[in-house]
Amino acid sequence: MTENKNNEQTIEKEAVEETVVEEVFAEEAEQTPEETEVDELQAAQQKIAELEAKIEEMDNRYLRLQADFDNSRRRAKLDMEAAQKYRVQSLATDLLQALDNFERATKIEADNEQTKSLLQGVEMIYNGIVEALKKEGVEAIEAVGQEFDPHLHQAVMQVQDENFGSNIVVEEFQKGYKLKDRVIRPAMVKVNE
Repeated sequence: MTENKNNEQTIEKEAVEETVVEEVFAEEAEQTPEETEVDELQAAQQKIAELEAKIEEMDNRYLRLQADFDNSRRRAKLDMEAAQKYRVQSLATDLLQALDNFERATKIEADNEQTKSLLQGVEMIYNGIVEALKKEGVEAIEAVGQEFDPHLHQAVMQVQDENFGSNIVVEEFQKGYKLKDRVIRPAMVKVNE
């Protein structure tokens, strides 16, 4: 008896499946070949539009990445050029105090022959250091008699002197230096009002 029931259930299942399959085929048969082609064409056009959008997005991403790469390469090149151009800046900055001391030493008045020869040696060392720094692009900033420039000079005093025009540097207290086009130490000056 259970076998009969199982057989009956199997037959009913098969009948239901056949009915579903027939309905699907009937729906497909109801569409004309033109309608099927139109549906396929619309699906293909939609797929093409999606792929074109994806290609455009990928092209934009590629162009942005290329621009970023070019910018970072340009920045790296500029950084390397600046590092090469200003490579002696820290050494020059450290030597400025020694130059100031040598300059002060050369201004001492010599009263005997031994002091004069010592002063000559100090002047030779001073001139050697100045020349070596010049070769690397370090130069003293001209100050006395020049118009005050806040980029090159640091005003520490103001005076009224009729011998100088307005806003002209009258006296230099400490020499300023620049490395190529970069100021490494402004000149400390007295300016006429």
